[in-house]
Amino acid sequence: QILTGLFLAMHYTSDTMTAFSSVTHICRDVNYGWLIRYFHANGASMFFICLFLHVGRGLYYGSYMYLETWNIGVLLLFAVMATAFMGYVLP
Repeated sequence: QILTGLFLAMHYTSDTMTAFSSVTHICRDVNYGWLIRYFHANGASMFFICLFLHVGRGLYYGSYMYLETWNIGVLLLFAVMATAFMGYVLP
């Protein structure tokens, strides 16, 4: 995830006028850019699936009984979700 993000960041421009054309440039002109982009997107989805499975496992085994640990985990989950929202949805 980090490696594909670095490769994508080398060719991406965050300027609002050229952001879409830079994504098109990554998919068309960069060698295997389309593959790097899809690996990055699918890796992020798999990461969130693993997070949700981890929460489900905690619910199944009753880890929510340890309130301090559970609340820290929930705060970390919200922080990860907020980071993903700020980094992927808003730009």
